[in-house]
Formats: sequence, structure tokens, C-alpha cells
Amino acid sequence: MDLLDLLGLMLLAATGWLWLDSLKARETAVAAAKAACNAEHLLLLDDTVAIQRLSLGRDGDGAMRIRRIYDFEYSDTGNDRTAGSIAMLGSRVLVITLNLPDTPEENVIRGPWS
Repeated sequence: MDLLDLLGLMLLAATGWLWLDSLKARETAVAAAKAACNAEHLLLLDDTVAIQRLSLGRDGDGAMRIRRIYDFEYSDTGNDRTAGSIAMLGSRVLVITLNLPDTPEENVIRGPWS
């Protein structure tokens, strides 16, 4: 086995590791999106997330991790689609962004229809 074969084998192994790690991170992102939507009484549309960006970043200890940003769509009525996103560093969820209205709960007018 020469050096070129060894490099090819290492590249194949790294690609396989990245693919499996990405599947695990995606499952974590889907679970986090479902939990965030359920907490806000929203519906996660299509029950999936889509990768938007993949880069490298450092965690709190200074170790290099893969930073992933996923997009997803949710709805409050089932008739509309609103975009949300999840930022992850490694397998840890950093931020979940839902574009909720800025109306504070105490300023919502309640009536007999609600």
C-alpha cells in the first residue's frame, strides 16, 4: 500500500465520519425544533430541518467543532409558513430562532372569542 492509497483511505474514512456525525446532528436539530415548536404551541412543518451552513467554530474550551445552521418552517394555524433556524456547535444546540410576534402577553387583548 503506497502513500496515495493511504490518503485515499483516510479521505474515505473522514467522509464517512462526517456523514454519520451530520446524521446525528440533524436528528438532534429535528428534536430541538419539535420541542421549541411544541413549547410555543406551533406546528413543525414537514417534521424536518435543512442544512443552511456548515463551518468550523470553537467551543468554550477552545476545541474546534463543526458549526451547523439548520433552517426549518413552522406554522401557527397550518395555513401559513414561517421560517426558523437552529445553530449548533458539534452536537450541542446553541440557539433556536423563531420569528414570533413582538407582542408581550400582557398586551394581548382577550375577549370571549379567545
